[in-house]
Formats: sequence, structure tokens, C-alpha cells
Amino acid sequence: MRVVVIGGGKVGNKIIEQLSKESHDVTVIEKNPEVIQKINNYLDIACINGNAINYDIQKEAGVDAADIVIGCTSSDEINMFSCLLAKKLGAKHTIARVRNPEYYNQLNYIKDDLGLSMVINPEYVAANEISRILRFPSALKVETFAKGKVELLEFKVGVDSVLVGMKMKEISHKFNLKVLICAVQRANDVIIPNGDLVLEAGDKLSIAASHLELENFLGRIGGLKRKVKTVMLIGGGKIAYYLCESLKKLNIKIKIIERDIKACNNIADLLPYVDVIHGDGTDQQLLEEEGIDDVDAFVCLTGIDEENIILSMYANSKNIRKVITKVGHSTFLNMTETLNLDTVISPKDITGSIILRYVKAMEASYGSKLNSFYRMVDGKVDVLEFSVGETSKIVGERLADLKLRKHLLLACIVREGSIIIPSGNDIVNAKDNIIIVTKHQDISDVDDIVE
Repeated sequence: MRVVVIGGGKVGNKIIEQLSKESHDVTVIEKNPEVIQKINNYLDIACINGNAINYDIQKEAGVDAADIVIGCTSSDEINMFSCLLAKKLGAKHTIARVRNPEYYNQLNYIKDDLGLSMVINPEYVAANEISRILRFPSALKVETFAKGKVELLEFKVGVDSVLVGMKMKEISHKFNLKVLICAVQRANDVIIPNGDLVLEAGDKLSIAASHLELENFLGRIGGLKRKVKTVMLIGGGKIAYYLCESLKKLNIKIKIIERDIKACNNIADLLPYVDVIHGDGTDQQLLEEEGIDDVDAFVCLTGIDEENIILSMYANSKNIRKVITKVGHSTFLNMTETLNLDTVISPKDITGSIILRYVKAMEASYGSKLNSFYRMVDGKVDVLEFSVGETSKIVGERLADLKLRKHLLLACIVREGSIIIPSGNDIVNAKDNIIIVTKHQDISDVDDIVE
């Protein structure tokens, strides 16, 4: 597919990188020559130096023949205007990154007038991910599928866990629960497991099931943490705002520490039900005075990765049950595993995954539909949810008879609202939703899962 990306900053760079790996024809429009040079140092793609609100620049970039134009500069106004211009020039689909809450909340009313296929807010989607994790604090990460009926969570096997030394095929027999371990991350290796795999301490498991079954499973293995009642946020920016709004109805007591007085006053006005403290979140004395020792969860949301990482390490030393760290730069993301941080989230990675899902959905054929897409385990494993079309060649076939590709697992079937953890005797029907976990990153249709 032909894709034009406007803006090569942190979010744009991640999108460019992922789309290039998918072998799409990508062109970048970027004003800063230094940013273009960095892109050209590691990617062989076309870059246009100029302002995307300029008609001639968009024509030079081939916007009129583009399947998708993605506006992801640091300016909401430029993103929206450049997408509007691209649509007028003939681009089939446009996606705009919009961060300002006032714009984002109103765009549902004028999205069609602007010709936008999708509006995405990295801070909003990051806040939603943090909210899901706080609702299920036992997990490192949580993603939902089939309209919330199926959850996929990442869970780390502790040294004292009953799972250590168990074979995969023994787990289902022992606990008699409808859960499926879809992937195992062991050090730098990722395994799509079979029944003979023996679990080890430190393994990160990706587990699929309903929320209730997951709670039961974690309770049985001693990995269920009690629900979060108090949260301390460091940083009072946009993510903090969206997160507080998401948690508002859960009766969770929230405290925000923000060093900028203007930001403090702003968020205090917007969130009258939240305790807002003006102060430096890196001040150990202030943290102790504000009750860091008594909180259930600690979330670092400053704009400085180094601060977030150091504060999270300090919170871990306090044995806080859930510590979440926002990291923006890829360099730090690669280091977080060695620092033994609990949960790390990256707004640009989440945004990139959502846009890639949209692109993959456009590629789907044979009547199948891609509903959800999630890239996990440091980008090494894809999880895809498809609605199965009537003409798909897997319809009516026993799973045991299908020649599924290696490093691929059919993790779940959702049929008329019921969740099926499949065995070899199960059959996929038309209109089923199926969830696929795979190391292959070239799957854009249901029929791609078979050899």
C-alpha cells in the first residue's frame, strides 16, 4: 500500500519503522532536515523536505495516489489541515494525530467534514492502557479483544510460583480452567509453546481468557494482587488527565504531583475530585510526606524518561504493588528489561500499533475482517482478531486437519458471545471471531494462517 506520513518525530518515526517492515511504500514529509537525515540513516524510504500544508509539497509526495495519509506532527492544526488537503487531492484515507483534549472531544462532530478516516490521540490511548492495567494489577500489560469478552495479559512467573517446572500440558489438567498460554518470553527468546514446554522462573507469559477465568487462574497460582484503591501520579499532563477521567467511576483515590504551577492549576480546575500537589516529584521527602509508602499504585508520567525510570526504581524499593513507567525513547525502552521495571508503556508504540491495525484491516480480503491488532513482547509477536468470512478456506475444517503455519497459535474462538479455548476437534464457523497469536508479521487475512 502507498502511505504518506506527515511528521518524522517520535510517533511518526515509530509508524514509519513499522510500516516499512510490513513492506509498504512509505513517503515522509518533514520540515526538519536533521530529522530526515536520521530517518535516511536506517531506512530506505522517500523523504520530502517541506511543510505538509503546502499544496506543491503534497503533490510532490504523491498524496493524490496515496491509500493512506497519516498526519502526526507535533501540531494538531497542521495534522488536521494537511489531512483535509490530502483528502481534497485524492488520498483514499486520512488519519490525524490530535492531542489537545478540547479538539479531540469535539472531533466526532466534524470528523466527516474534515475527511478524516480516523483520529488518534497517543495520550488518550496510553491512558486507556494504564487504566486497564490498574484494573488488573496482577498483569504487566492487558489488551482486550472481541469487544472486551477476551483479555490477553502478560504475567511474569515468580521464583516461588507453582508454575515453575510444570509442563504446559499439565497446567490445564491441574487447574481445569479455560485459559490458554499463547506465548512465552524467556530472556530475549519468544516461544509459541507446545504441550511439552517446561515453564521457568522469570518467564513472561501471554495468557488469553475471559476476565473471570483469568482472575480465577491467577488466584489459583497465587499471582492475584488485590485491587488498586489509591494511586499516586507523577506528572500532571494530558495522560494524567485522561487517566483520571477513565478511573473516575471506580472509587480510586488519586493524587497528582506536578512541578509546574500553571499545569497544577489547570489540572486542578479540570479534575476537582483529584488531590493535586504542587511540587517536585523527584523530591524523596515530598514523596514520603504525600504518602508514597501507603499507595497501591505509582505511575510515572513526566516528560523525562530518565526521571520516570529512576522514580519507578525507587517506588519498586518501597514494594508498591503496581508501578507503571511511561517511556518515550526507544533507547530507554530497550533498557527497561534489565532494570527490572514492573510495567512500561510507550504512547508512540501504542499509537503505531493502532495505525498498523488500520492499515492491515484495509488489506484484508476474502470477506474476512480484522477487528483488533496488538503487537507485544517487544514487537516480536502479533495478536490479531478476525471475523471469519463465509468464503474463508478454514470454515468447516477441524483445527487438527488444518496445516497452520509454524510459530502460530489459534488462541480463541468467540461464537455468539461464548468463548471457546480451542482443541484439535473444534471447527471454525463463518461469522466466528478468532484470535491468532503469531511470530509472523505478514498476516493480514484469515487465510494467511494456513500454509
